[in-house]
Amino acid sequence: MAILLIRHAETASNAARVVQTPDAPLSSRGEVQAGLLARRLAGEGVAHILASDFARAARTAALLREATGAPLGLEPLLRERNFGEIRGTAYADLVVDIFAPGYRPPGGEDWEAFHARVDAAWARIRDAATSLEGHLAVVTHGLVCHSLTTRHFEHAGGDPPGLRFDNTAVTQIAATPPWRIARLNCTAHLPRDPSDPSDR
Repeated sequence: MAILLIRHAETASNAARVVQTPDAPLSSRGEVQAGLLARRLAGEGVAHILASDFARAARTAALLREATGAPLGLEPLLRERNFGEIRGTAYADLVVDIFAPGYRPPGGEDWEAFHARVDAAWARIRDAATSLEGHLAVVTHGLVCHSLTTRHFEHAGGDPPGLRFDNTAVTQIAATPPWRIARLNCTAHLPRDPSDPSDR
């Protein structure tokens, strides 16, 4: 039994480097990625799926549900950090570092509020995982994956340098303490494109 932490598939906003809005749908490439993820996990014993209710995560999770037959629950605690009025802005047009430790986006969440929400999501994940006889798939967002991985999971040798979570990457965590990571940012189900540094 394991927790499978999954980042949603690609959106057009991902590809265009735009701070995403909650309703951003998957791109055509993202639909393919989500389908490949679903095929990969179809026979892997997924017993339940929890997902952010933002469109890109919910769609990724819906395809996973179709492939596995596992029930799906939408969990608002798993939403991406709320960047408020910054959402919809191209990264190239930003005049501040929205990831800086003390930055609070206008109308959005500061890091403290975001991490507190992720902590509540983690409690929900733990509760769900303990009652299952199979794997729990958790479909969420990059910053949520990062917050969980760096603050709640144990990884041999500490956090790896350049920690990243690619679209539809699977991070596998033991479902019991000390919540050790067995696989990190695995995209073995995706085709390799040597010209695309994000396709790893």
